[in-house]
Amino acid sequence: MANRLTDATSPYLLQHAGNPVDWREWGPEALAEARQRNVPILLSVGYAACHWCHVMAHESFEDEGTAALMNAHFVNIKVDREERPDIDAVYMAATQAMTGQGGWPMTCFLTPEGEPFHCGTYYPPTPRPGIPSFGQLLVAVSEAWAERPEDLREGAQRLIGHLAEQGGPLQASAVDAGVLARAVAKLAAEVDPVHGGFGGAPKFPPSMVLEFLLRHHKRTGSAEALSLASSTAEAMARGGIHDQLAGGFARYSVDAEWIVPHFEKMLYDNALLLRVYAHLARRGSSFALGVAEGIVRFLEADLLTAEGGFAASLDADTDGVEGLTYVWTPAELREVLGDEDGVWAASVFSVTESGTFEKGSSTLQLPGDPESADRFERARQALLAARASRPQPARDDKVVAAWNGLAITALAEAGVALERPQWIELARGAASLLLSTHLVDGRLRRSSRDGVVGVPAGVLEDYACLADGLLALHQATGEPRWLEEASRLLDLALTHFASDAVGAYHDTADDAETLVQRPSDPTDNASPSGASALAGALLTASALAGFEQAGRYRDAADAALQRAGLLADRAPRFAGHWLSVAEAAQSGPVQVAVVGEDRAALVAAAARQIHGGGVVLGGAPDAPGVPLLADRPLVDGAAAAYVCRGYVCDRPVTSAEDLLAQL
Repeated sequence: MANRLTDATSPYLLQHAGNPVDWREWGPEALAEARQRNVPILLSVGYAACHWCHVMAHESFEDEGTAALMNAHFVNIKVDREERPDIDAVYMAATQAMTGQGGWPMTCFLTPEGEPFHCGTYYPPTPRPGIPSFGQLLVAVSEAWAERPEDLREGAQRLIGHLAEQGGPLQASAVDAGVLARAVAKLAAEVDPVHGGFGGAPKFPPSMVLEFLLRHHKRTGSAEALSLASSTAEAMARGGIHDQLAGGFARYSVDAEWIVPHFEKMLYDNALLLRVYAHLARRGSSFALGVAEGIVRFLEADLLTAEGGFAASLDADTDGVEGLTYVWTPAELREVLGDEDGVWAASVFSVTESGTFEKGSSTLQLPGDPESADRFERARQALLAARASRPQPARDDKVVAAWNGLAITALAEAGVALERPQWIELARGAASLLLSTHLVDGRLRRSSRDGVVGVPAGVLEDYACLADGLLALHQATGEPRWLEEASRLLDLALTHFASDAVGAYHDTADDAETLVQRPSDPTDNASPSGASALAGALLTASALAGFEQAGRYRDAADAALQRAGLLADRAPRFAGHWLSVAEAAQSGPVQVAVVGEDRAALVAAAARQIHGGGVVLGGAPDAPGVPLLADRPLVDGAAAAYVCRGYVCDRPVTSAEDLLAQL
């Protein structure tokens, strides 16, 4: 049986290239075959690092009997949700509407026109209470299609109509100072007072919410906001969700105490968390600085590709076993470190005889600071070396534009603020790859692999997050190229993604492939929504661009924020990036232009003081292509800093002390 995934650029699709299922990629040919055969489409959506996707693949898609049923009665389409977030969004909305929940693997049955009539997630190979086996489901759906196809079509059309009604733009409502203050109060009411974070298990790193809280504290001095952010950040960093040896964070914790992670590591989580820990490090936290340094070590060692971009993720499993690479027993620690240091390390990392994970093994935690930093570092290096000899999780090495944009932003900002020029160079390498590879015929593509660009078009988050990263790189380097390219991406986004409702945006372009619904989700989930990312990039660009562009970008940013007020007020946990952008807008945003050759101390002071949302840029007076430095001369021949908020500017200053006083 032909399997048409062998030439796919997605590592997830390639994982299924050897299945006996006659898989196809999503496209007009697959839909045409379904119409010609008059059979339903079986759409299976997942991603490479997904544990239960692997389980269902082994149980069902590798089974000859199951594959025979699928091939006889369906056109089978496999989709990588990370490569096609538009398809994922449409059918996830349908799955949630039908079942009240969602997740991956996602299993949807569609008419030949692509309309969903039955949706679910994981199905086991044998029946379980309340869940049919996958084989039973296949038989039931194929019989229903044979006996009453018009009923299924009518139900699918009603669902699409319902989703269209629910998917309109949010009612206009500003994110003002009152909304921001109420968001802090609601977050305080939902916080876990013992373990940090919000809500119960499973617990996800609330990176964008923490960024908002830090910005709110910076603007208002709220001790509550700072406490919520810092306590949660420390609890996560001391837990098993944080890789205590190699750095970086897993996707989420299965428990409320951050002890046992779901072991997949995603680029977007670590990029967003780098921004948070770098901001805490700016405040003088040496602990947060160490965490930030560890995240960058992880990005460079485990996700950096040969072309200079960052891979999407590391798998949750190793050889089909969760945690195989990462967990330890006391005996294993002693074997690597010797008896004395092994016992000491077990105490430091909370590794017990009974274990905190499975079969007597433990994840590594760091509940307190070790008495000897040198001893800890020697143990960490030895354990990391020993871990490297174990089987390693697979890497999904496709380069996703949006997630690399998040990494570029975090690396460039942190590189300046924490005086790590090598981090800026990592950001430059990723930006160069994206601009040279992902821009095709003037438009942005979603992903690439091994330097070869994929077919899927960029969605709104790709344009917005990459533009934001390029703006951060422009600030870090003073090079006009990055501002020019960011402005080009923003102009394309405003042209092709805007909704008829002022300030609202679709997630796909006006000339993108037509799906049964045009997705438009404003909520911030694991990463910023396309609309909130665009609002943030527009606001930053308004502080960096020339006068005419700046006004247009600021108007567009303000209009976008007008669409986020209800979401931010009612569900702040799902509006973290919107709230962060609104905080920056409330503050001006702050602009700091530093001119002169001897400007390093002024730039460093400004970068450490501005915790996100503001802009800091240094260079020569009237540097070509750098509007922020125009008409900003030296003061008595000395380097000078110019601070502005919105349309109001302070007098220029020449000392770091005076600059800090202004900020």
